Amino acid sequence: MTKLSNMLYRRFIFVLGIIATIAYRVIVVLNNYSSLWVQIAWYIGTIGFVWYFAHRFKIENRRDKLITDLNLVAKVKNCTALKDEDKKALEYVLRGLQTSLSKWNYIAIFLFSALALIYGILQDFILN
Repeated sequence: MTKLSNMLYRRFIFVLGIIATIAYRVIVVLNNYSSLWVQIAWYIGTIGFVWYFAHRFKIENRRDKLITDLNLVAKVKNCTALKDEDKKALEYVLRGLQTSLSKWNYIAIFLFSALALIYGILQDFILN
């Protein structure tokens, strides 16, 4: 059975996502002051998003695999210990997790962030 990531790491990922989001948003303000700070904020945001969305994609795949491998939807549907309303609620949650397109959103954001990071490094440090 897959176990949850360490709570400290989970909190780190949460804070990382917040910092990356703030870093991208603050660029609008920093544009009026310093291109160096814009660049720093951009790198913080981009690296943060690459890490955060790679993590989210991994989690979504793990959940999907558990639901499929353990045939949880069918087990919930056939469980006699649960009330009908409980079964329907659990089935809804499990099917929603299985059919969610969020993991594709995570991989798109990860890939485009990674490409932007590679381009930024090339432009800022290698080609200049």
